[in-house]
Formats: sequence, C-alpha cells, structure tokens
Amino acid sequence: MGINRTVEQIAHMIPGSTLIGNSVEINGVSTDSRENLQGKLFIPIKGEKFDAHQFLPQAIENGAAAILCSKSYEDVPTNVPVVLVEDTLEGLQQLAKSYLKEWNGKVVGITGSNGKTSTKDILTSILSAKYKVHKTQGNYNNHIGLPLTVLSMDEDTEVAVLEMGMSNFGEIELLTKIANPDAAIITNIGESHMMELGSRAGIAKAKLEIAEGLKENGTLLINGDEPLLIEGVKDISFKGTIETFGFNQSNNLYPTTFELTENGSTFEVNKIENKTFTLSVLGKHNISNTLAAIGVAMKFGLTSAEIEKGLENLQLTKMRMELLKAPNGVTLINDAYNASPTSMKAAIDLVSDLKGFARKFVVFGDMLELGDQEVAFHEEIGSEVASKGIDYLYTYGELASNGAAVAKKAMSESRVKSYQDKEKLIQDLLQTAKENDLIVVKASRGMKLEEVVNAILEK
Repeated sequence: MGINRTVEQIAHMIPGSTLIGNSVEINGVSTDSRENLQGKLFIPIKGEKFDAHQFLPQAIENGAAAILCSKSYEDVPTNVPVVLVEDTLEGLQQLAKSYLKEWNGKVVGITGSNGKTSTKDILTSILSAKYKVHKTQGNYNNHIGLPLTVLSMDEDTEVAVLEMGMSNFGEIELLTKIANPDAAIITNIGESHMMELGSRAGIAKAKLEIAEGLKENGTLLINGDEPLLIEGVKDISFKGTIETFGFNQSNNLYPTTFELTENGSTFEVNKIENKTFTLSVLGKHNISNTLAAIGVAMKFGLTSAEIEKGLENLQLTKMRMELLKAPNGVTLINDAYNASPTSMKAAIDLVSDLKGFARKFVVFGDMLELGDQEVAFHEEIGSEVASKGIDYLYTYGELASNGAAVAKKAMSESRVKSYQDKEKLIQDLLQTAKENDLIVVKASRGMKLEEVVNAILEK
C-alpha cells in the first residue's frame, strides 16, 4: 500500500505546494495512469519528450483519489483534489524525503559498479531475520524509482534497503539526500559509465557522493580491496564511522577461511567466532557482498544466529548468478542481467574454479557504456578466457567479437566462435554442449542474452 496520508498532509509535506479542493485520504502513489489507481495519488512526470499531464483524465478514470499537478499546466482537473507544485518530479522527491523524516525506521543505501542488487537482496534476507524490511524492486534505483520505492513502503516497516544507481556525477548525491541513510555500502568500482565519468577514479568519486546524505552518526562501508575507494574516502567530509570489507586482512571485515562450491560457498568472518556461514550464491565476489551486508547487520544489532538464519532464506533477483539445470543435462549459470569488465572477470573466475564438469563454455555478449576504451576492455576479456582453461568461448555482438579475435590466438579456432545472429548462436550451442557441461551466459542488459538461456532450458 505505502504512504497513507490526507491530501492536506501531502501538501504540507511538499514545501511551496498549494491544495485545491477538499482533503481526502490517499493510500499510495503512482506515476502510471494505466494502473488501477483506486485511492492513490497520481503524479504525472514531465520528461524531455513526453508530459504525463496529458493522461490526467485517464488517471482519474482509473480511480486516482488526488493529483499532484504542475502549476504551469493549463487544464487543471476540478473533479478531484489537486496539489499544485512547481515541478512534479521535484514534488515526488520532496514527498519521499518528508515521508522518511516522519518515519522511525532505519535506511541503508547501496551503490557500486557491480553487485548492488545482489548485496541488496543479501542484506534484506539477513535483516528480515529480525526486522520488517522494505527493499528496492527491480531497477527502481534512479531519481524517479527511489522516491517511488520509498513511498510504496508501509509505515510499520523497520528498515528500508535502497539501491542507488547512476550514470553521471550528482545523481548519487541527489538520491542520498532524499534517503538520508543510517548506513551506506559501496560494493566496488568497475568500469561502467566510463563514457560519462572519464575514468575509474571518476567513478569512485561519483559513488562516494553517497556519504553526502548519510546521517552524522551513520556508517559508510566501503570495499577495502579497492585502492580508489581507500584513497577517495580521504577527500570526503563525512563525520560518521568508515569501515572496510573485503578479502585483505587489513579490512575491518574479512573472511578468515572460505570455500567455493558449485552450490555457493562457506566462509568464516574475523569478527564472528565459532560460526561458519553458508551462502547459496555462486561466486567469490558474493562473499565480499555478504561481508558488507554482515557489517550493516552487526551495526543494527543482529546476532550471528540471526545472520545465519537470514542467509538460509536468501533468494537473489533473477539472472544474477542463477544456477539452472537444462533437460539435456547441461548446467547453466544465468548472469545475463548486466555486465562490466569487473563482473565478467568474476564470472570467468567462477567457471574456472568450479570442479566436476566435462567442459566449460563462456557465452559473452557486448558490455555497453565503457567509453573510448570499449574495444580494449573486450579484448581483455578474450585474453582472460584464454588464460583460464575455458574450453569454448562464444561471443555475441560487434564489441564482443574483439574478445573472440584475441582468444583465437591462444585457443584453437574451433573453440572460439563469434556471432551477430543470436538464433545461430543458440543452435550451435545446442548442438555442441552436452550432458555434464557448464555454460555461463553474461552480457549487458541490452543484449538480452537470457534468450539464449531460455532456449537451452526449453530443449
């Protein structure tokens, strides 16, 4: 349901707004006029190429109890209460900020080049052993999605876990100042959005903006294995606690032992004695993500037994290191939600480390938004595959073909194939992969390589 207020209260929560009409109670908000809006506040967003104010009649027809409307819009509805604001997007953001201020729970912000969603899922699962938790759904992690996530939160929620995405400077700063987190996590620094931010140092600087909205007594947890974060954190003025996590023993939180298996991993943590944790998620990097989550959980008063219980109930968002078994006996790792050089290398390492498979395939699609170094990054992945004992490399897309060209120099041509036709890739993969083979599928979201996974599962 989410926010439950009268329209009069809503108007008070948005500075500079004006209420027209009688006050009614609203239950939740929406920016989609096509939904069932019964009892909800409809917020039309104006973009560069569209203006949702044109859908106000449809929203009212679908049950909207009230409207947040721009003062510049000429045809203001008269048959429902209206809250007039200068800008509806800013009104949405201010409403979310005010809602959090009136609420008594704790907020955790999560950002990073890779692992945001997995860390969000892991942290939510752990905290749910003690608290009622509300988390970001899907990709609702931007300037519109985050406030909508906040406003969909029920009043009796005890912890909000909010993912914060970005593509340029200033975007994390905006989100963190809406959320005002008690704790924040930076999972790592990769290469995504290099085009906009110029360098990995620029990416680190943009991610560290999350500290600007943290409460004064809050905690910032950063990946201590990343030198750019260790260096960058020296330049921020945050007055709370800064803690590090990672595999190096110089970190505040690190695994004293760990073991990777085809079903996940087990590990022990330096600050928790006599407890071995089991993580049902593939990849060494997810141990690091879990350490960050454990750091927050300990700050929020969870016992080691509660942390263990939370991990037992973990379910990750689909297409993130998702282990699947095809009818023909092939094992698939579906990691097709997104990709960057850092996360691609983590997937290759995982496949290389896993034992007990006849042959190993990497299906690698284009990694997008990498700027003027994009060809070099794809070539680097080809070299990485060739050096890790992978049996077959299949690439999809123009950029990924550069990786295939490099891999062919170290692997026989019959083991490296490059495709621009997804159907042809699928057919060749179905003919070549046999029972007890392992295939990892990974690419940027726009490549839609989950279609490859689904085709294999359906055969």
